[in-house]
Amino acid sequence: MIWTNDPTRLMAVAGMGAAYALVCLAPILRVRRKRLAAERAKAEAAASPGWIIAHASQTGNAEELAQQTLATLKLAGIPARLAELSELTEQDLQSAERILFLVSTYGEGDAPDAAAAFSGRLMTSTLALPQLHYAVLALGDKSYAQYCGFGRALDQWLQAQGAQSLFPRVEVDRSSAAAIAQWRQQLSHLAGTSDAPDWSAPAFDEWRLSERVQLNAGSAGAPVYHLELEPASGTLPDWQSGDLVQVAAPADPSRAREYSIASIPADGRVHLLVRLHTHGDGSHGVASGWLTQQAALGQSVQLRLRAHKRFRLEGNAERPLILIGNGSGIAGLRGHLKARALAGQGRNWLLFGERNAAHDYHYRAELDGWQRDGLLEKLDMVFSRDQAERRYVQDRLTEQASTLREWIAAGAAIYICGSLEGMAAGVDAALELALGRTQLDDLAATGRYRRDVY
Repeated sequence: MIWTNDPTRLMAVAGMGAAYALVCLAPILRVRRKRLAAERAKAEAAASPGWIIAHASQTGNAEELAQQTLATLKLAGIPARLAELSELTEQDLQSAERILFLVSTYGEGDAPDAAAAFSGRLMTSTLALPQLHYAVLALGDKSYAQYCGFGRALDQWLQAQGAQSLFPRVEVDRSSAAAIAQWRQQLSHLAGTSDAPDWSAPAFDEWRLSERVQLNAGSAGAPVYHLELEPASGTLPDWQSGDLVQVAAPADPSRAREYSIASIPADGRVHLLVRLHTHGDGSHGVASGWLTQQAALGQSVQLRLRAHKRFRLEGNAERPLILIGNGSGIAGLRGHLKARALAGQGRNWLLFGERNAAHDYHYRAELDGWQRDGLLEKLDMVFSRDQAERRYVQDRLTEQASTLREWIAAGAAIYICGSLEGMAAGVDAALELALGRTQLDDLAATGRYRRDVY
């Protein structure tokens, strides 16, 4: 074909060439725009450290709410990061512009284990924090005199350091939905979004009470029952040793009670160990009375599983384990021993306390079998009423201090399960006497000292 100098044809050719060039350049331009946007985002992140969401949880409630808080901020495009409270440093506090604190209270106003290092290291100091804007979500239980004691102490300390509150402290009584909704509303206002993710807790599932046996007939203590439950659907969910269940009793379904799981999925059922609680007027606890006295075998139970990450084995699965507890606390420790037996891990030492060997030696045949099979290397049972002088598990621990140090030197992790008053405090004091507070704090910081106490 022979082209002439026809202007119309020349313009058409030029147009096609320009269009072709644009088609070729478009992918390059898109890549360049993305790169520039990424560089801007990186520069903005470097200029502003973003928000910190600091949580301190004992059984996981504060951590779950912290994760939901993070999801809300991310949805609004706000850079943020999660941190356990004990991970925060003085530099973090002095460089951050906004920190949201979601913290539980342990017992009568104490810091939870996840906040112990922060409380001892920083809250005993005076810092200048005029640049810090913060908010506190305090989780507690009004049945305790020092309701939300740690959350209140943290709020007061932050104010004393010159930090400025974004909005008044929100206090949550036993997972109150109204209080959590108040926190969510304040958070959505700060983030500038009303399209927050769903914060509702997982629904309860229907389970069946399949077995109930009293383990301590004739005991001087309150009755203790071994319970077994199966999902009505026939499909057993997964869980790990150390996890919890929440049970909604019919008389008060809005206040679920938590129990340590005493079994593993390989058992085919959820096992619980429930002590019947009796009030001064002779009435029974709402949940314990229903589970142990009122619910018939085969009856429906509203139950849901809840991960208890702070009491799982996780990175300690290959370590020697020192398991310490009392009373119904054998439930959480039994779960770990079952998991260890299934994995063929026999380097386990159980120290456990109860009243009388004749009536309160829970799961004796099982413990004897594990010891016989080499799956429970060392067993120390302490019965406080079997001699004239009262003896407790912390007393045996003090007597075994040199062995304790040997196990710790070999990499052992310590798990405590049982009563907060008396046992847990006494065991902590015995551990400090044997190891020193510095080493004990280091074990806690590295996840080798874990507690599920109540």
